[in-house]
Amino acid sequence: MTILPLIFSSSSIPQASLFISITSSSLLHILPYLSINSIIIITTTTNTTMPFHPTKDIPDLTGKTILITGANSGLGKTSVLEFSRHNPSQIWLAARNLTKAQSAADEIKQQVPTARIHLLELDLSSFASIQKAVEVFLSTATRLDILMLNAGVMAAPPGMTPDGRYEVQFGTNYMGHALLTRLLLPIMEKTAKRDDAGVGGRVRIVAVASHGQRYAPPGGLQFETFKTNGESMGPFARYGQSKLALVLWVRMLAQLYPWLTAASIDPGVVGTTLGDGATGAPRYIQFLFKVALVLRLAASLENGVRNQLWAAVSREVNSGEYYDPVGVVGKSALGRDEELARRLWVWTEGELDNYLGVRD
Repeated sequence: MTILPLIFSSSSIPQASLFISITSSSLLHILPYLSINSIIIITTTTNTTMPFHPTKDIPDLTGKTILITGANSGLGKTSVLEFSRHNPSQIWLAARNLTKAQSAADEIKQQVPTARIHLLELDLSSFASIQKAVEVFLSTATRLDILMLNAGVMAAPPGMTPDGRYEVQFGTNYMGHALLTRLLLPIMEKTAKRDDAGVGGRVRIVAVASHGQRYAPPGGLQFETFKTNGESMGPFARYGQSKLALVLWVRMLAQLYPWLTAASIDPGVVGTTLGDGATGAPRYIQFLFKVALVLRLAASLENGVRNQLWAAVSREVNSGEYYDPVGVVGKSALGRDEELARRLWVWTEGELDNYLGVRD
């Protein structure tokens, strides 16, 4: 069965705006719905994926503590489920809405009654919420073996985070995770010194990036837009910028903290609710997201989650790399730009220092 990437572009989005893996037979179903202004480019792909089966390839996690952001639905929720099957001592399900988080936990416990799930209220668009969540976590947890940075928003309309600090996608997808990680690094370093640390003796940080990083603006990052509402850029350019920032930041984490293993990954196009928030995208793009789900063109959650689970437990992970697909180092030229990564790191640390009141 041939897999085809379908790439749409339009005058409103200068670069390719959507990438969907489809079968050749499904193409006939989607063609009648395409905008006449769309350009369709079809080529075959040959990417091979490293075999990874969560049920048998995730090791015993007895004694481990895991924290996953955006875990009340989609890939985050599925990650909680798969990890729960392997007996970790604590899984922290972090989400903005505790009611939805509780529902997710209840559903998971129906499949894994022994799951030890802790709920954590966390809004990554709010630095105050992040600090409070870390305080709650540290009041109970004594270690942290795996930190999965899974939460995100996509193609949101121009706007700022509620506290007025950053463009909303950059603030939520990148800066929120950067602050969360910085506040959790001390307990992770403490865990790393234990004989039973992490997986294979390594604590892990996994950042869920995206193939959408290719939609970042020319040069990769426009620093002058970080603290604006982003109206000078398109919705997917803002999204791509936030995800590219994650990839670059992970590279610096790996260099500066050699006692941990950090990786960024692309889950691919997956049937999640992420597209529901893409209200800043053109209507035909919003429609195509829905078509992809209805026609089952997107990968299932069970398949889509494999890359981040692999990165969290595999001994084959090279710290600092970006993986797309499972086990394969992704082709991201901007994501390997060391100078850009260092510039972003210095800028980010300066922002966090200012917020935390750190002085030289």
